[in-house]
Amino acid sequence: MSPVFPMLTVLSMFYYMCLRRRARTATRGEMNSRRAIESNTRALPVNVEIVQYAKEVLDFSSHYGSENSMSYTMWNLAGIPNVYPSSGDFTQTAVFRTYGTWWDHCPSARLPFKRMPPTFCSQDYVELAFEEPVYPTAVHILETYHPGAVVRILACSANPYSQNPPADVRWEILWSEAPTKVNGPQARQFTPCIKQINFPTNLIRLEVNSSLLDYYTELDAVVLHGVKERPMLSLKTSMIDMNDIDEDEDDEKYGCGMDTLNKQFSVVTLREWPTNGYFDKLPYELIQLILSHLTVPDLCRLAQTCKLLYQHCCDPLQYIHLSLQPYWARINDTSLEYLQSRCTLIQWLNLSWTGNRGAISVSGFSRFLKVCGSELVRLELSCGHFLNETCLEVITELCPNLQELNLSSCDKIPPQAFNHIAKVGSLKRLILYRTKVEQTALLSILNFCSELQHLSLGSCVMIEDYDLIASMMGAKCKKLRSLDLWRCKNITESGIAELASGCQLLEELDLGWCPTLQSSTGCFTNLARKLPNLQKLFLTANRSVCDTDIEELAANCTHLRQLDILGTRMVSPASLRKLLESCKDLSLLDVSFCSQIDNRVVLELNANFPNVFIKKSFTQ
Repeated sequence: MSPVFPMLTVLSMFYYMCLRRRARTATRGEMNSRRAIESNTRALPVNVEIVQYAKEVLDFSSHYGSENSMSYTMWNLAGIPNVYPSSGDFTQTAVFRTYGTWWDHCPSARLPFKRMPPTFCSQDYVELAFEEPVYPTAVHILETYHPGAVVRILACSANPYSQNPPADVRWEILWSEAPTKVNGPQARQFTPCIKQINFPTNLIRLEVNSSLLDYYTELDAVVLHGVKERPMLSLKTSMIDMNDIDEDEDDEKYGCGMDTLNKQFSVVTLREWPTNGYFDKLPYELIQLILSHLTVPDLCRLAQTCKLLYQHCCDPLQYIHLSLQPYWARINDTSLEYLQSRCTLIQWLNLSWTGNRGAISVSGFSRFLKVCGSELVRLELSCGHFLNETCLEVITELCPNLQELNLSSCDKIPPQAFNHIAKVGSLKRLILYRTKVEQTALLSILNFCSELQHLSLGSCVMIEDYDLIASMMGAKCKKLRSLDLWRCKNITESGIAELASGCQLLEELDLGWCPTLQSSTGCFTNLARKLPNLQKLFLTANRSVCDTDIEELAANCTHLRQLDILGTRMVSPASLRKLLESCKDLSLLDVSFCSQIDNRVVLELNANFPNVFIKKSFTQ
């Protein structure tokens, strides 16, 4: 046979495929063409653009500020700008808790989940409600310090002010991009090119990644531009685009709403092939290894190809570690139902950000854990606002091997519910940042969970006596390696003494914004002498930290890697030189707003100690 014929056959097949694609979208294409023709014969209606600032901050994952204040909190994003167009560090802006990669290089850092899609890089989020639902035409984000952290903008179909919330809540990505490093910390108005959506919205979500930033990003306001009527397509817009057709076909196959993964999880129709090609010749373990690099949606799609790959894609060994956080907008009770048979051996599960606005029910979560909870070692539930006391009770009863539990920013859980955690005596890591855990429940947890190594109590405002908590830690939690007491308001030198005496394995301690600690009591000197293994110490905004404290750290804590003494007026350049000479592993030193440390000193220290990132910011 002439070699021309195979080529003609290939071209014919390609032409046939194009015709099929064209046929599938014919109705839509004809409708669009009809609208375009009609718009050419009559004037388009006037659609006035509405410009509005955020009315309210509905939800967020973290912020730098206090729960009882407005300084550096997400609530500053509501309303008109407070700072813009000025640049700099201002308390009236919204600031997330972390920046850079320092938090990935400390004792409390957690191992990342595998199989994360490369397009998902979000670390934090904030959700904003606006007065009027509109079809968005533009979103302006006013960034006043270290811009570049925003990586995704999403719109929601649910109206937060409606009396009748919809049964199906849909999220649409307006814009997304990898994190970028912007040259300079100056303010800017960030206006990315957003895509058009087919529903009006007054609920916008920003997702950020601050890993490339040299300091905290600060946001001042968000402006939503939109129209009340859905915009028509312009005649200048190409009516048929091959890229659009491909995307639409993907939508038809895999969906783009809440049931996207459900259809894939539940697929049972498999193609019948006489053989499985070379896959029949590969060892089972090798196929498993190859598939272990696929994301969850890709596994579901591959399961539709043949029986052999269906068996591999549904093998519980593929779901030992499973993160559903990247798909938070599409996970619901049905998704969990379909996953049950595949997750019977699951050990790590990440449900952070999922289930809000009724997507996951208490009964659906309970049914899933009843089947899949027995082997769980790590459970991530950050910002899971569907969680209540029943959920915590179910976790403690059905997950007997649990070692890590993350309830960060689960601020809807009632205070008394945390008592159930005390039943999990095997816990080694517990994150309660921004929760309403109260003192009695926490004392019970510390008493029965003596294996704890990592504990986060940052911004836990319901605890009345942190000295009592510190005393219990010192008596019961001898294995503690990291402790976050960020913004605890009432710990004193007495509590610090008990803590340092009993938890001498501590490698990481965050006492940032703890105003009741005073250097004159000797509390920081005592810490340095009792905790020689310290690698990270944050004394942020403690004005009393002095040269004596720094010199004690230099003499006793030679493994120190990260030190934050932002805001002190009592530390001199001489003591910092001693610290840098003694602590060879030091990589982060924050001396922002330290009045004795000026730019000249920072330049000199940078020249002599190039391996240390020395951060210096100045008061406005």
